[in-house]
Amino acid sequence: MIKRKLVLLALVMILLVSSIAYPVGVKELIGVVGGGLLVKTFAEPINSFINEVTINKGVKNAYATKVVPIVSVGSGVYIGAAQVSGPRDAVAKTKAVARLDVSFQGKFRVNIMIPIDSENPLERFRRVQGVGVSAIIDLRL
Repeated sequence: MIKRKLVLLALVMILLVSSIAYPVGVKELIGVVGGGLLVKTFAEPINSFINEVTINKGVKNAYATKVVPIVSVGSGVYIGAAQVSGPRDAVAKTKAVARLDVSFQGKFRVNIMIPIDSENPLERFRRVQGVGVSAIIDLRL
């Protein structure tokens, strides 16, 4: 199953860098789908890695954790990942982190991270109470 997901991910990435994906919106859609698949495929190993590193550094987390996609709302379409932390039942409800990019007084850039119970914040936007973001995961291209 993982091999199949990796092959699909490779095809998506090839489409992203080729001229096939240039019509408006298609490139972004493929990127979000591919990025979401990448996050889901590697969520558990990344989560375990973050927990292992923090325990080794003496910063043990007493709550449940998991890695979920970050869905950015603002200018452009982006996908990323975040580790969320909190009570086990609240973390289980968390499906993504909505990231709002806003400006404060024209001088400060503010990234607001909101754990939510849906992977599509445009459909519904409900915050999962008691859950926080404990790590941001970036992919080097």
